[in-house]
Amino acid sequence: MAFRNFKMIGYVIYGRGSFNQLDEILAPNRKDGKPMIFLVDHFFEGKPLVNRIPLRGNDKVIFADVTYEPKTTYVDKLANDLKEEFGTVSGMIGIGGGSTMDLAKAVSLMMNNPGSSADYQGWDLVKKPGVYKAGIPTLSGTGAEVSRTTVLTGPTKKLGMNSDFTPFDQIVLDPELTKDAPANQRFYTGMDCYIHCIESLEGTYLNEFSKSYGEKALQLCRDVYVNKDGWDEESDDKLMMASYAGGMSIAYSQVGVAHAVSYGLSYLLGTKHGIGNCIVMNHLEEYYPAGVKEFKYMVEKNNIDIPVGICKGLSDEDFEKMINVSMGMKPLWENALGKDWEKIMTREKLRALYDRL
Repeated sequence: MAFRNFKMIGYVIYGRGSFNQLDEILAPNRKDGKPMIFLVDHFFEGKPLVNRIPLRGNDKVIFADVTYEPKTTYVDKLANDLKEEFGTVSGMIGIGGGSTMDLAKAVSLMMNNPGSSADYQGWDLVKKPGVYKAGIPTLSGTGAEVSRTTVLTGPTKKLGMNSDFTPFDQIVLDPELTKDAPANQRFYTGMDCYIHCIESLEGTYLNEFSKSYGEKALQLCRDVYVNKDGWDEESDDKLMMASYAGGMSIAYSQVGVAHAVSYGLSYLLGTKHGIGNCIVMNHLEEYYPAGVKEFKYMVEKNNIDIPVGICKGLSDEDFEKMINVSMGMKPLWENALGKDWEKIMTREKLRALYDRL
Protein backbone atom coordinates (compact mmCIF):
# COMPACT_ATOMS: atom_id res chain seq x y z
CA MET A 1 0.00 0.00 0.00
CA ALA A 2 1.04 3.62 -0.50
CA PHE A 3 1.43 5.51 2.76
CA ARG A 4 0.04 9.00 2.91
CA ASN A 5 2.61 11.72 3.46
CA PHE A 6 0.46 13.77 5.77
CA LYS A 7 0.61 17.58 5.77
CA MET A 8 0.23 19.06 9.26
CA ILE A 9 -0.55 22.60 10.42
CA GLY A 10 2.53 24.87 10.36
CA TYR A 11 2.12 26.47 13.80
CA VAL A 12 -0.29 25.94 16.70
CA ILE A 13 -0.83 28.20 19.68
CA TYR A 14 -3.14 27.07 22.48
CA GLY A 15 -4.39 28.71 25.66
CA ARG A 16 -6.87 31.14 27.18
CA GLY A 17 -6.11 34.65 25.97
CA SER A 18 -3.81 33.48 23.15
CA PHE A 19 -5.92 35.52 20.70
CA ASN A 20 -4.20 38.59 22.20
CA GLN A 21 -0.94 37.51 20.51
CA LEU A 22 -2.45 37.63 17.02
CA ASP A 23 -0.70 40.88 16.09
CA GLU A 24 2.79 39.49 16.71
CA ILE A 25 1.88 36.15 15.06
CA LEU A 26 0.79 37.91 11.87
CA ALA A 27 3.62 40.49 11.74
CA PRO A 28 6.26 38.26 10.02
CA ASN A 29 3.68 37.17 7.42
CA ARG A 30 2.80 40.66 6.19
CA LYS A 31 4.04 41.29 2.65
CA ASP A 32 4.88 44.70 1.08
CA GLY A 33 2.01 46.60 2.62
CA LYS A 34 -0.54 44.09 1.31
CA PRO A 35 -3.48 43.67 3.70
CA MET A 36 -4.45 40.86 5.98
CA ILE A 37 -8.10 39.93 5.34
CA PHE A 38 -10.07 38.87 8.42
CA LEU A 39 -13.03 36.71 7.47
CA VAL A 40 -15.25 36.76 10.55
CA ASP A 41 -18.45 34.82 11.22
CA HIS A 42 -21.37 37.28 10.89
CA PHE A 43 -22.47 36.18 14.40
CA PHE A 44 -19.78 38.58 15.72
CA GLU A 45 -20.90 41.69 13.86
CA GLY A 46 -21.18 44.46 16.45
CA LYS A 47 -19.74 42.23 19.19
CA PRO A 48 -16.61 43.04 21.29
CA LEU A 49 -14.44 40.40 19.58
CA VAL A 50 -14.28 42.51 16.41
CA ASN A 51 -12.64 45.39 18.29
CA ARG A 52 -9.85 43.04 19.40
CA ILE A 53 -8.76 42.24 15.83
CA PRO A 54 -5.27 43.80 15.33
CA LEU A 55 -5.90 45.81 12.15
CA ARG A 56 -2.87 47.42 10.46
CA GLY A 57 -2.67 49.62 7.35
CA ASN A 58 -5.33 48.66 4.82
CA ASP A 59 -6.35 45.41 6.54
CA LYS A 60 -9.99 44.52 6.00
CA VAL A 61 -12.67 42.74 8.03
CA ILE A 62 -15.27 40.86 5.97
CA PHE A 63 -18.26 39.37 7.78
CA ALA A 64 -18.84 35.92 6.31
CA ASP A 65 -22.46 35.02 5.73
CA VAL A 66 -22.62 31.46 7.01
CA THR A 67 -26.40 31.17 7.20
CA TYR A 68 -25.86 28.29 4.76
CA GLU A 69 -22.77 26.20 4.28
CA PRO A 70 -20.16 27.76 1.96
CA LYS A 71 -20.91 27.63 -1.76
CA THR A 72 -18.29 27.66 -4.51
CA THR A 73 -19.99 30.76 -5.99
CA TYR A 74 -19.47 32.63 -2.69
CA VAL A 75 -15.80 31.59 -2.51
CA ASP A 76 -15.23 32.78 -6.09
CA LYS A 77 -16.94 36.12 -5.43
CA LEU A 78 -14.87 36.81 -2.30
CA ALA A 79 -11.61 35.91 -4.06
CA ASN A 80 -12.43 37.92 -7.22
CA ASP A 81 -13.50 40.98 -5.20
CA LEU A 82 -10.21 40.89 -3.26
CA LYS A 83 -8.15 40.51 -6.45
CA GLU A 84 -9.94 43.51 -7.95
CA GLU A 85 -9.47 45.65 -4.86
CA PHE A 86 -5.92 44.70 -3.83
CA GLY A 87 -4.36 42.54 -6.56
CA THR A 88 -3.12 40.19 -3.88
CA VAL A 89 -3.20 40.05 -0.08
CA SER A 90 -0.79 39.05 2.70
CA GLY A 91 -3.15 36.48 4.13
CA MET A 92 -6.62 35.22 5.03
CA ILE A 93 -7.57 34.87 8.67
CA GLY A 94 -10.74 32.84 9.37
CA ILE A 95 -12.41 33.59 12.70
CA GLY A 96 -15.55 31.57 13.45
CA GLY A 97 -16.98 28.07 13.19
CA GLY A 98 -16.18 25.39 10.63
CA SER A 99 -17.91 27.16 7.74
CA THR A 100 -15.96 30.40 8.27
CA MET A 101 -12.66 28.54 8.56
CA ASP A 102 -13.44 26.51 5.44
CA LEU A 103 -14.25 29.73 3.56
CA ALA A 104 -10.93 31.28 4.62
CA LYS A 105 -9.03 28.19 3.42
CA ALA A 106 -10.86 28.16 0.10
CA VAL A 107 -10.46 31.90 -0.59
CA SER A 108 -6.74 31.66 0.29
CA LEU A 109 -6.34 28.91 -2.33
CA MET A 110 -8.36 30.79 -4.96
CA MET A 111 -6.15 33.89 -4.61
CA ASN A 112 -3.38 31.88 -6.31
CA ASN A 113 -5.20 29.24 -8.42
CA PRO A 114 -7.05 30.00 -11.67
CA GLY A 115 -10.69 29.26 -12.53
CA SER A 116 -13.50 28.50 -10.09
CA SER A 117 -13.29 26.74 -6.73
CA ALA A 118 -15.72 24.19 -8.23
CA ASP A 119 -12.83 23.03 -10.47
CA TYR A 120 -10.97 21.88 -7.36
CA GLN A 121 -13.73 19.91 -5.60
CA GLY A 122 -12.15 16.51 -5.12
CA TRP A 123 -8.85 15.00 -4.04
CA ASP A 124 -5.48 16.61 -4.83
CA LEU A 125 -6.66 18.88 -7.66
CA VAL A 126 -5.17 22.10 -6.22
CA LYS A 127 -1.79 22.77 -7.87
CA LYS A 128 -0.47 25.90 -6.13
CA PRO A 129 -0.27 27.00 -2.50
CA GLY A 130 -2.70 29.74 -1.49
CA VAL A 131 -1.78 32.92 0.36
CA TYR A 132 -0.87 32.63 4.06
CA LYS A 133 -3.87 31.48 6.09
CA ALA A 134 -4.68 31.25 9.79
CA GLY A 135 -7.68 29.64 11.49
CA ILE A 136 -9.18 30.80 14.78
CA PRO A 137 -12.12 28.64 15.91
CA THR A 138 -14.91 30.23 17.97
CA LEU A 139 -16.85 26.94 18.08
CA SER A 140 -15.37 23.56 18.90
CA GLY A 141 -16.05 20.25 17.21
CA THR A 142 -15.77 20.49 13.44
CA GLY A 143 -12.04 19.80 13.24
CA ALA A 144 -11.89 22.31 10.35
CA GLU A 145 -8.92 23.93 12.08
CA VAL A 146 -6.75 20.88 11.31
CA SER A 147 -8.34 19.26 8.26
CA ARG A 148 -6.94 19.16 4.72
CA THR A 149 -10.33 19.94 3.22
CA THR A 150 -12.80 22.78 2.87
CA VAL A 151 -16.39 21.61 2.70
CA LEU A 152 -18.04 23.36 -0.27
CA THR A 153 -21.37 23.07 -2.06
CA GLY A 154 -20.79 23.36 -5.80
CA PRO A 155 -23.06 23.36 -8.83
CA THR A 156 -23.14 19.55 -9.01
CA LYS A 157 -21.74 18.22 -5.77
CA LYS A 158 -20.92 18.88 -2.15
CA LEU A 159 -17.25 18.09 -1.80
CA GLY A 160 -14.19 19.76 -0.34
CA MET A 161 -10.97 21.00 -1.90
CA ASN A 162 -8.99 18.11 -0.38
CA SER A 163 -5.30 18.84 -0.83
CA ASP A 164 -1.94 19.29 0.87
CA PHE A 165 -2.25 23.02 0.16
CA THR A 166 -5.51 23.29 2.12
CA PRO A 167 -4.43 23.11 5.80
CA PHE A 168 -3.85 26.33 7.71
CA ASP A 169 -0.33 27.71 8.19
CA GLN A 170 -1.26 28.79 11.72
CA ILE A 171 -4.07 28.09 14.16
CA VAL A 172 -4.92 29.94 17.35
CA LEU A 173 -6.81 27.78 19.85
CA ASP A 174 -8.21 30.12 22.49
CA PRO A 175 -11.03 28.45 24.48
CA GLU A 176 -12.18 31.88 25.75
CA LEU A 177 -13.53 32.60 22.26
CA THR A 178 -16.10 29.79 22.51
CA LYS A 179 -17.76 30.86 25.76
CA ASP A 180 -20.67 32.79 24.18
CA ALA A 181 -21.69 30.07 21.73
CA PRO A 182 -25.44 29.29 21.84
CA ALA A 183 -26.02 26.02 23.74
CA ASN A 184 -27.69 24.11 20.89
CA GLN A 185 -25.05 25.22 18.35
CA ARG A 186 -22.31 24.20 20.77
CA PHE A 187 -23.95 20.78 21.11
CA TYR A 188 -24.31 20.20 17.36
CA THR A 189 -20.66 21.02 16.64
CA GLY A 190 -19.52 19.03 19.68
CA MET A 191 -21.46 16.06 18.31
CA ASP A 192 -19.76 16.52 14.94
CA CYS A 193 -16.54 15.70 16.82
CA TYR A 194 -18.13 12.79 18.72
CA ILE A 195 -19.56 11.32 15.49
CA HIS A 196 -16.17 11.76 13.69
CA CYS A 197 -14.62 9.65 16.41
CA ILE A 198 -17.23 6.88 16.36
CA GLU A 199 -16.92 6.66 12.55
CA SER A 200 -13.13 6.74 12.61
CA LEU A 201 -12.74 4.22 15.46
CA GLU A 202 -15.18 1.73 13.93
CA GLY A 203 -13.99 2.12 10.34
CA THR A 204 -12.00 -0.24 8.14
CA TYR A 205 -9.31 2.44 7.63
CA LEU A 206 -8.45 2.46 11.34
CA ASN A 207 -4.75 2.55 12.30
CA GLU A 208 -2.85 3.36 15.50
CA PHE A 209 -2.28 6.99 14.43
CA SER A 210 -6.01 7.64 14.03
CA LYS A 211 -6.87 5.50 17.01
CA SER A 212 -4.64 7.37 19.46
CA TYR A 213 -6.20 10.74 18.55
CA GLY A 214 -9.74 9.36 18.18
CA GLU A 215 -9.77 7.66 21.58
CA LYS A 216 -8.55 10.83 23.30
CA ALA A 217 -11.12 13.00 21.50
CA LEU A 218 -13.89 10.55 22.40
CA GLN A 219 -12.85 10.57 26.06
CA LEU A 220 -12.92 14.40 26.10
CA CYS A 221 -16.39 14.45 24.49
CA ARG A 222 -17.65 12.01 27.13
CA ASP A 223 -16.12 14.13 29.90
CA VAL A 224 -18.08 17.13 28.63
CA TYR A 225 -21.41 15.62 27.55
CA VAL A 226 -21.80 12.48 29.67
CA ASN A 227 -19.88 12.95 32.94
CA LYS A 228 -20.45 16.67 33.60
CA ASP A 229 -23.55 18.51 34.77
CA GLY A 230 -23.64 22.05 33.46
CA TRP A 231 -21.08 23.97 31.41
CA ASP A 232 -17.91 25.64 32.69
CA GLU A 233 -14.53 26.89 31.50
CA GLU A 234 -13.06 23.41 31.68
CA SER A 235 -15.78 22.20 29.26
CA ASP A 236 -14.67 24.81 26.72
CA ASP A 237 -11.00 23.83 27.18
CA LYS A 238 -11.73 20.12 26.77
CA LEU A 239 -14.02 20.48 23.79
CA MET A 240 -11.48 22.64 21.95
CA MET A 241 -8.87 19.90 22.36
CA ALA A 242 -11.44 17.23 21.43
CA SER A 243 -12.05 19.10 18.19
CA TYR A 244 -8.32 19.24 17.43
CA ALA A 245 -7.74 15.56 18.26
CA GLY A 246 -10.91 14.49 16.42
CA GLY A 247 -9.75 16.36 13.31
CA MET A 248 -6.34 14.66 13.58
CA SER A 249 -8.01 11.27 13.95
CA ILE A 250 -9.84 11.51 10.62
CA ALA A 251 -6.82 13.08 8.89
CA TYR A 252 -5.23 9.66 8.61
CA SER A 253 -8.45 7.63 8.33
CA GLN A 254 -11.97 8.75 7.30
CA VAL A 255 -15.46 9.45 8.53
CA GLY A 256 -18.40 7.19 7.71
CA VAL A 257 -22.14 6.70 7.25
CA ALA A 258 -23.42 9.76 9.18
CA HIS A 259 -21.22 12.16 7.22
CA ALA A 260 -21.88 10.49 3.87
CA VAL A 261 -25.66 10.78 4.38
CA SER A 262 -25.60 14.28 5.85
CA TYR A 263 -23.70 15.60 2.81
CA GLY A 264 -26.83 14.82 0.75
CA LEU A 265 -29.02 16.75 3.20
CA SER A 266 -26.87 19.84 3.14
CA TYR A 267 -26.51 19.77 -0.65
CA LEU A 268 -30.27 19.69 -1.22
CA LEU A 269 -31.74 21.34 1.88
CA GLY A 270 -28.86 23.51 3.09
CA THR A 271 -28.85 21.64 6.42
CA LYS A 272 -25.90 22.79 8.55
CA HIS A 273 -23.20 20.13 8.93
CA GLY A 274 -23.35 19.62 12.72
CA ILE A 275 -27.12 19.38 12.96
CA GLY A 276 -27.21 17.25 9.78
CA ASN A 277 -24.89 14.71 11.36
CA CYS A 278 -27.10 14.63 14.47
CA ILE A 279 -30.28 14.11 12.41
CA VAL A 280 -28.66 11.16 10.62
CA MET A 281 -26.90 9.66 13.66
CA ASN A 282 -30.28 9.35 15.37
CA HIS A 283 -31.15 6.58 12.85
CA LEU A 284 -27.88 4.63 12.52
CA GLU A 285 -28.34 1.86 15.11
CA GLU A 286 -27.66 -0.70 12.38
CA TYR A 287 -24.14 0.65 11.80
CA TYR A 288 -23.03 2.15 15.14
CA PRO A 289 -25.26 0.56 17.84
CA ALA A 290 -23.23 1.58 20.92
CA GLY A 291 -22.43 5.04 19.55
CA VAL A 292 -26.07 5.78 18.72
CA LYS A 293 -27.21 4.64 22.16
CA GLU A 294 -24.70 6.97 23.85
CA PHE A 295 -25.54 9.78 21.41
CA LYS A 296 -29.23 9.54 22.34
CA TYR A 297 -28.33 9.63 26.03
CA MET A 298 -26.29 12.83 25.49
CA VAL A 299 -29.14 14.44 23.54
CA GLU A 300 -31.55 13.71 26.39
CA LYS A 301 -29.15 14.69 29.18
CA ASN A 302 -28.38 18.05 27.52
CA ASN A 303 -32.05 18.80 26.63
CA ILE A 304 -31.36 19.17 22.92
CA ASP A 305 -33.97 18.88 20.18
CA ILE A 306 -32.95 16.92 17.09
CA PRO A 307 -35.27 17.80 14.16
CA VAL A 308 -37.30 14.97 12.63
CA GLY A 309 -39.25 14.65 9.39
CA ILE A 310 -37.00 16.97 7.37
CA CYS A 311 -37.36 14.83 4.22
CA LYS A 312 -41.18 14.81 4.32
CA GLY A 313 -42.78 15.91 1.06
CA LEU A 314 -39.62 15.71 -1.04
CA SER A 315 -40.01 14.54 -4.65
CA ASP A 316 -38.38 11.42 -6.11
CA GLU A 317 -36.10 13.77 -8.04
CA ASP A 318 -35.01 15.42 -4.75
CA PHE A 319 -34.21 12.04 -3.22
CA GLU A 320 -32.20 11.10 -6.34
CA LYS A 321 -30.10 14.27 -5.96
CA MET A 322 -29.34 13.49 -2.31
CA ILE A 323 -28.54 9.86 -3.10
CA ASN A 324 -26.16 10.90 -5.93
CA VAL A 325 -24.25 13.29 -3.65
CA SER A 326 -24.08 10.75 -0.84
CA MET A 327 -23.01 7.87 -3.09
CA GLY A 328 -20.23 10.08 -4.44
CA MET A 329 -18.49 9.98 -1.04
CA LYS A 330 -16.71 6.71 -1.86
CA PRO A 331 -13.88 6.84 0.73
CA LEU A 332 -16.44 7.42 3.51
CA TRP A 333 -18.55 4.42 2.51
CA GLU A 334 -15.48 2.24 2.07
CA ASN A 335 -14.22 3.20 5.53
CA ALA A 336 -17.64 2.43 7.05
CA LEU A 337 -18.59 -0.75 5.19
CA GLY A 338 -15.47 -2.11 3.46
CA LYS A 339 -14.45 -2.59 -0.17
CA ASP A 340 -17.79 -4.14 -1.14
CA TRP A 341 -19.81 -1.24 0.27
CA GLU A 342 -21.87 -0.82 -2.92
CA LYS A 343 -23.38 -4.28 -2.38
CA ILE A 344 -24.34 -3.31 1.18
CA MET A 345 -25.52 0.30 0.75
CA THR A 346 -27.72 0.11 -2.33
CA ARG A 347 -29.64 3.13 -3.67
CA GLU A 348 -32.86 1.57 -2.37
CA LYS A 349 -31.43 1.15 1.11
CA LEU A 350 -30.13 4.73 1.15
CA ARG A 351 -33.52 6.00 -0.05
CA ALA A 352 -35.22 4.16 2.83
CA LEU A 353 -32.79 5.80 5.26
CA TYR A 354 -33.50 9.30 3.87
CA ASP A 355 -37.24 8.56 4.14
CA ARG A 356 -36.81 8.04 7.87
CA LEU A 357 -35.09 11.39 8.41
